[in-house]
Amino acid sequence: MQRKAYVPGAAVLLAALLAACTGGSGSGGRAADPKAGSSTSAAAPQPGKYRTLADACSAVSHDTLDALLPGLTRIADEEQRDRAYQGEAALTYNNDRRSGCRWKAESPDATDHLFVDFERVVSYDNSVSDDNAAHQVYATKELAANLPEPSAGSGSSSGSPVSPAPGSSSGSASPSSAGSASASPSAAGASGSPNPSASASGSPSGSPSVTGTPADLQPRTLDDLGDEAFIDDELSTAQQRTVTVVFRTSNVIVTIEYDEQPAAPGTTPSSKDMQDKARKLAGQLAGSLG
Repeated sequence: MQRKAYVPGAAVLLAALLAACTGGSGSGGRAADPKAGSSTSAAAPQPGKYRTLADACSAVSHDTLDALLPGLTRIADEEQRDRAYQGEAALTYNNDRRSGCRWKAESPDATDHLFVDFERVVSYDNSVSDDNAAHQVYATKELAANLPEPSAGSGSSSGSPVSPAPGSSSGSASPSSAGSASASPSAAGASGSPNPSASASGSPSGSPSVTGTPADLQPRTLDDLGDEAFIDDELSTAQQRTVTVVFRTSNVIVTIEYDEQPAAPGTTPSSKDMQDKARKLAGQLAGSLG
């Protein structure tokens, strides 16, 4: 059997390929890195601070419920009173993503309702952090509230209705379609009737609005609650007042809705009193999240 002839050219080609793989001359045997000095791909956004949620029905103390819903202490039957304190849990499909609770109490003076909602926002976009996604949901809620432009000395935290997203250089954020909020029009000018109890509340603001509510009690953003927050105040034609506080802490959004319907016709619930109670509860919830 005849052997195939050895081809010298093949050996030369093989040697050249080996030399190219092991590096060129003058480089100490190290091949040049074509990506030297170039930046690597951007790091993935950090997840939000919160991975779980507290039970909303257990988040409000009995003392706080007594202050917001005076009718609870008037329930004579002990078993019925205990159920009233426990509240009614909102229907959710994942308690680590959303938890809500409702309370109701009637008294000779008024009927009061309280709703507390916790929402944990998770971003499914690798380029958007949980905090930024939560900011977009919050921004949608703030825009839906239709807050009036802040006036001088109103105590608003900013001159624009929507604060910029965390880490963003833009002055405003695009609302996220994921954030659905019930559009609650501002109480300022919505009721069309003055609020004597609010205007006589002794507020330091000396210039009441056309509705009779002092400027510092108008719907507004808040600068002392969570990462961003606002308060809304709406008075219906039936004199039912609804105070809403919404705030965001990292990737959790908390919503408080507190309303009161007076029993006596022509009686108007105090805007200052209800706002003070709602803001106190918001501060307690913010502290429990921290």
